[in-house]
Amino acid sequence: MDKPTHLVEFESMLLGRHAHLYGPRARAAGGHLDRSAYVLLTRIRMHGPMSIGQLTEAFGLDASTLNRQTAAMLRAGVVQRIPDPDGGIARKFRITEEGERRLEADRTANIEGLERVMEDWSPEDVARFAAYLERFNRDIERLEGRPWPRP
Repeated sequence: MDKPTHLVEFESMLLGRHAHLYGPRARAAGGHLDRSAYVLLTRIRMHGPMSIGQLTEAFGLDASTLNRQTAAMLRAGVVQRIPDPDGGIARKFRITEEGERRLEADRTANIEGLERVMEDWSPEDVARFAAYLERFNRDIERLEGRPWPRP
């Protein structure tokens, strides 16, 4: 590990491994969302209703993958299909009340978990870490050409 990028690669691998420490993982028992639903619902919440084509463009995934994911979300009752509010012919996915409830519950659990992990960090350290994560994500988005909407 003679280069800083080697350390970043290693630590990011571990970060994915440790996600269970701060995120809700009792998916089957507690009704938590799976990772793909959490990410898709977050994007739809920020953007508004989206079609499969828009989701494909936003995520860089093929339509068949998104069709499977959105079908599971429809069965779970967290999204519904609606006519395009702008009058287009494609149907769009909108978050249901149940989807909003479950997304907010998972988000709250994630934040509480992160607060437990970082309970001994200073507010300045947490802010610096958040700023570096944002910078890292924005650079990935720049290279992919797919910026993520932010609040």
